[in-house]
Amino acid sequence: MHDLRMLREQIDVLRDAVRRRGAGDALLPVIARGESLDRERRALIASVEEKKAERNATSQEVARRKRAKEDADELIARGRALGDAIAGEEARLADVERALQQLLLEVPNVPLADVPAGGEEHNVIVKTWGTPRDSTGVKPHWDVMAALGMLDQERAAKISGSGFVVYRGRGSRLVRALLQLFMDTHVTEHGYDEVWPPQLVTRTTMTGTGQLPKFEDDAYATRDDMFLIPTAEVPVTNLYRDEILDGAALPMAFVAYSRCFRREAGSAGKDTRGVLRTHEFDKVELVRYAAQDDSDAQLEALTRHAETLLERLELPYRRKLLAAGDTGFSSAKTYDLEAWAPGVGAWLEVSSCSTFTDFQARRANIRYRPAPGEKPRFVHTLNGSGLAFPRTIACLLETHQQPDGSVAIPAALRPYLGTDRLA
Repeated sequence: MHDLRMLREQIDVLRDAVRRRGAGDALLPVIARGESLDRERRALIASVEEKKAERNATSQEVARRKRAKEDADELIARGRALGDAIAGEEARLADVERALQQLLLEVPNVPLADVPAGGEEHNVIVKTWGTPRDSTGVKPHWDVMAALGMLDQERAAKISGSGFVVYRGRGSRLVRALLQLFMDTHVTEHGYDEVWPPQLVTRTTMTGTGQLPKFEDDAYATRDDMFLIPTAEVPVTNLYRDEILDGAALPMAFVAYSRCFRREAGSAGKDTRGVLRTHEFDKVELVRYAAQDDSDAQLEALTRHAETLLERLELPYRRKLLAAGDTGFSSAKTYDLEAWAPGVGAWLEVSSCSTFTDFQARRANIRYRPAPGEKPRFVHTLNGSGLAFPRTIACLLETHQQPDGSVAIPAALRPYLGTDRLA
């Protein structure tokens, strides 16, 4: 969410931001409507204050006349008329403020200056690691999983419908091993505080991180207005909602495992084979709170923590800086980490690492006090996958498969899986 002052003092920044995102046609009228509402809001506030001052003066004069035994009927009537006018304007002011707050929830974050303008065709590869395996003769992960009894999509469809998977045997063990490797690395080496959050959250919590109102149709909702989380970012970012933190405690870092639920995944028959696109999947999420002047460095650190796991899994990857039009609604800057999957011949996104500047913190009212006695500021929030399981599994099985159909296990994962090979 944006500071209301942007509509008055930096409206050109907002206009430029939506143009860079390629959303000018849809959002420039919204911004213009916000500017109009803000003008009306300020005019109403001034009018109400003026009328209240007049009413107070009238009340004082009525009291004086009554003490002096003078006629005050005309002034009493004037006071009543002012009261009615104030009530009407305050009601309108409440409507305008609600409309303005709702409108601000619909305007995306401002991309940072180094984010390229335009759509996905303007994304930039800023780093590569490892040598991608040639795709010749490499089986797709769904064939490997079928041969090794790791996946049961038919029974998953029977119990839950399309877009769901059941891991079996070695598949289940692999998921559990990856979870332990990811969590142990982030907690013991990268210094994250481990969190095990709820997977059902309130509407307020979803709104705090920007999932609502924009993405409500993509969320799984319950009849009591609770939501299954699309990512652990949602509950973890909201941990300190409506609180003021000690600036000396920043940066703060949290890591959480969760199931993630998304309606749109697997839509229109795209990527329905294997585990590439499902409605429910596992992910380890990294969340950081930072001081305003430290968020750039924190994004680099968080992204590097996710890259470390790809290197330990010996998966060639690339870091991609997303252009403004391909950057998420709440994000100011995003790096996607894509690992190579030779069996499907594609780079697959396994992590998305973002800084949200103070956009989420304003929605969730998360602040910090830089020093004792100083005015609180909004924190900068960041998050990234560290890592998402399904596509990591696909890349692992395709990159490390052997001619005999087995899969060699990278050294870092062997202690958790208890073997050096899936066969």
